[in-house]
Amino acid sequence: MLLGIHDFINSQPLLEPLRKRTLELCTDSPARLADQLSGGKLDMAMIPAIEYLKQADRFRLLPNISISSRKQVGTVLLVSKVPLNAVRSLALDERSRTSVALLNVLYSKVFPSVLKLESQKPDPEKMLKNHDAALVIGDQALGFSKEGVSVYDLSEEWFKRTGKTFVHAVIAVREGVPVENEIIQTLLEAKQEGLESLDVIAETQANKTGHPVTLLQDYLKNKIRYDFGKEEVEGLLHFQSLCHESGLIREKFPFRFV
Repeated sequence: MLLGIHDFINSQPLLEPLRKRTLELCTDSPARLADQLSGGKLDMAMIPAIEYLKQADRFRLLPNISISSRKQVGTVLLVSKVPLNAVRSLALDERSRTSVALLNVLYSKVFPSVLKLESQKPDPEKMLKNHDAALVIGDQALGFSKEGVSVYDLSEEWFKRTGKTFVHAVIAVREGVPVENEIIQTLLEAKQEGLESLDVIAETQANKTGHPVTLLQDYLKNKIRYDFGKEEVEGLLHFQSLCHESGLIREKFPFRFV
């Protein structure tokens, strides 16, 4: 069983405990993991929520694990040098797909009808140098601040408008791939171990990334949610409906779980 999982800070409470276990792991960006799962190179993977919604007829969901947020998250940021209705060019973090869909759902009616979009590597300073605004996700967004720009936390904006949890990523399994109870239990045990080790993980990531340990502790303990229960499913269903209304997904498939 080959599992793909991204290597952002928010995945470490799952990734670090899984490294000690027998599952074969592959790490890459969320977008590339989705492509590898679709192409049959992976059996299961943590993929952007929008990629699951686009192909829900081909995948099953692993229960009880996701990467979600409720209110402010700090790692999905729209940063703009001008009012949003004056944005003419927007740089998109090339690793992101769910966040681009969320941006569309939240602001498509606010942005000018003529808007130049360009995917770029995740460097906020360079992205803003040549564009009016930038969508930055993941570790590069965490703790970002800059004078003279407006920063919009998309998870916070989503919650203000919907009152629902936002699901950023899910673990999806290809159709036809058998998943034994032992594998599900391994993943759930790894999640529990990670949740019990957040302080240690924050310290490790602080040493690795240079982010303040207090920032990482707050992020992992208070901003990111790792469950996939009723609140998360409701949030994902609502996102599915809005994406369908916006033409981002062709069809609304029912969710199927392993």
